[in-house]
Amino acid sequence: MMNFPVIRPMLVFAVVSLGLSALPSDGQTASQPVPRIVGDVVPGTEWQQVAPESVGYSSAKLEALRGWLKTQDTSSMMVVVQGRVIFSYGDVAHTSKVASIRKSVLGMLYGKYVADNTIDLDKTVKQLGLDDKVPFLPIEENATLVQLLSARSGIYIPTGNGDQKKLLPPRGSEYPGSHYFYNNWDFDAAGVAFEKLTGKDIFQALETDLAAPIGMQDYVISKQKKNYSPESLHPEYAMYLSTRDMARLGLLMLDFGVWNGKMIFPEDWARYMTTLITPFREMNPTGLRNEGEPARWGYGLLWWVWDAPMFPGNTYIGNMQGAYSAMGTGGQYITVLPSHDMVVVHRVDIDKDYRANVTPSSFIAMLSMINDAHCGDACK
Repeated sequence: MMNFPVIRPMLVFAVVSLGLSALPSDGQTASQPVPRIVGDVVPGTEWQQVAPESVGYSSAKLEALRGWLKTQDTSSMMVVVQGRVIFSYGDVAHTSKVASIRKSVLGMLYGKYVADNTIDLDKTVKQLGLDDKVPFLPIEENATLVQLLSARSGIYIPTGNGDQKKLLPPRGSEYPGSHYFYNNWDFDAAGVAFEKLTGKDIFQALETDLAAPIGMQDYVISKQKKNYSPESLHPEYAMYLSTRDMARLGLLMLDFGVWNGKMIFPEDWARYMTTLITPFREMNPTGLRNEGEPARWGYGLLWWVWDAPMFPGNTYIGNMQGAYSAMGTGGQYITVLPSHDMVVVHRVDIDKDYRANVTPSSFIAMLSMINDAHCGDACK
């Protein structure tokens, strides 16, 4: 039995330490988790599409959502309940850049290699050979891999992202682990570390470890790109995915890393990534915690986590409680709502128009419309 590293956010010392067993040789868990998806339904070659009323949602109210989407820059959207599609908008087979959703997908890839000890999350950036064009400061050399995954490394090296560069704290101003700051250096370096430790290219691993096992329909490895900037040796590992394939990834997360009875990555890893480490009030830059916005996202490991964790025993008192999400520039989302066995994927085609954008407030409004469409047994 191994334990995940303990992460100690500033002023928050009650932290998660979850056990994770090595994987049995046949790829199955010794005791499978109780499925979170009712009926444990997953798509085969194609998705099951059902009338919303069959799983307790109003078609009329979801059609109102369709009208709202037409006023936005939304290119496509899917709503999946209990593994079944109840709402679809736009071309869900079209592939385009998913922006920072790539980071959450990388987190999913990490799981099985952490479990079999190929990846040691306690290794420091210095031990991992993650030196960049500028040398690490002595204080930065102490940053660990798990701190990269939680955006708490304290390493503020620019990566070519102009918006982030303007807001970076001074280098050496924060001790590793003490301060959350969303900077692409952490995430790009985490991609390099993955390839160093596993000996696998990220895009090849995505094909063999996720795309093939869960039947992603539109993944093409040749479409994926590594983009280098003049400021860093560590590239952006840009991913190009379809809406319906992103929905499969969300469904895999909803069911604790299990797909059709087979473990793709360990349940505890899914829980660990989506456990709140940095609460909403500690998110930086400060624009990530705009008190005037309805969203209350904190952060786990490469996944955004709603700042209202579920109670013990998978108990929820609100639609968003226990929710978590992958997010990307422009309005890309894979949002998992365990309280309703639901996955919502929202896309904006930033390849077609880099200025296209759906605001976080607009997306929360969409989630509210979906949740308000719930009518339970009354509409069946």
